[in-house]
Amino acid sequence: MRIAIVAGPDAGHAFPALALAERAADAGDEAIVFTGQRWHDVAVPVGVRVCQLPGVDDPPTDDVDAGARLSVRAAAMTLDLLEPLRAAAPDLVVSDVLTVCGGWAAAALGIPWVQLSPHPLYEPSRGLPPIGSGRAPADGLFGRAGDALARALTARSLATGERQRRSARAAVGLPPDIPRPDAHLIATLPGLEVLRPDWPATAHLVGPLLWEPTDTEFTVPPGHAPLVMVAPSTAVTGVADLADLAVEALSGRGVRMVVSTIDSDSGSATDSGPATDWLVAGHGRQDHLLAHAAVTICGGGHGMLAKSLLAGVPVVAVPGGGDQWELAQRTRRAGAGLSVRPLSAAALWAAVLEVLGDPAYTRAARAIGESIADTVDPIRVCHRVAASV
Repeated sequence: MRIAIVAGPDAGHAFPALALAERAADAGDEAIVFTGQRWHDVAVPVGVRVCQLPGVDDPPTDDVDAGARLSVRAAAMTLDLLEPLRAAAPDLVVSDVLTVCGGWAAAALGIPWVQLSPHPLYEPSRGLPPIGSGRAPADGLFGRAGDALARALTARSLATGERQRRSARAAVGLPPDIPRPDAHLIATLPGLEVLRPDWPATAHLVGPLLWEPTDTEFTVPPGHAPLVMVAPSTAVTGVADLADLAVEALSGRGVRMVVSTIDSDSGSATDSGPATDWLVAGHGRQDHLLAHAAVTICGGGHGMLAKSLLAGVPVVAVPGGGDQWELAQRTRRAGAGLSVRPLSAAALWAAVLEVLGDPAYTRAARAIGESIADTVDPIRVCHRVAASV
């Protein structure tokens, strides 16, 4: 089977697409990933076919907010993608949840498609508070009434977005009705999901789709002190200068630290950062490093969070925007980490010290990681969809 995978260039969305392509190749399928040119040079040498996603690296000047990106820009990119997608002749399209042009183009060409969510399911639910609030479902009559009111207010914004997308599609000659995927791949750990009474029948938990952009190994600082891994957020909405503040907070505290950056031009894993015997900073494999780590400091984005929990490493999250607050609070409620906001060096060290001092955090992280046993193979889901449409 030939699969086309469409995702934007941000690491949190491109990496799961590249990981899925590798899984497809391992299953004997042919996969092509339409994404930003940024990842071409690191993906192609490991056997992943990458093509430029039209319009993703040169957004229009009026593309100023999420509504424009998910409507006006999405419609324009759909038209630009039609010919490259037709030429690829896929049997199935997998479209990232934010890169909706992939699904729209597939529907326009009559190709079956599935939606990939590289994080928990964020669809509204009648049993949950609005996604992004970070709150657990409320107890009691008044609490449930408050959740219902919050859902109603959120629904108005969702309806506005739906109207914007319909209008944008009609403006470029696409049918205004928004196409729906044949299935949803929810690429997270079951332990990061929350119970909802209306789980969609088409949604399948497939586990995190994690991808390493390098084979370089970190040289861990010597000694037996606890190792703290710091992975600043790759998202534009992440907290800035987290690495610098972490160094300030943990310096002289009797720990070892590795600051992991995403780009090779940020420095090598053994030759960048301050020349100390307790700190290494650079670019290397995060999954292998986590085998030595006692705690991870990160922004709370799903990729790093899932990678840490799969390794049984608890997290101190410093959430920024987007879904980082939601994920950080789910992790905190599960007992697998703490969330720091507002951020200060003292608060960050206090959180790290608490996690290091209580093995219950590690046990909870391991339990979430072990929940991957309750997932299904995403490639099998893709095969079933392609065979049934």
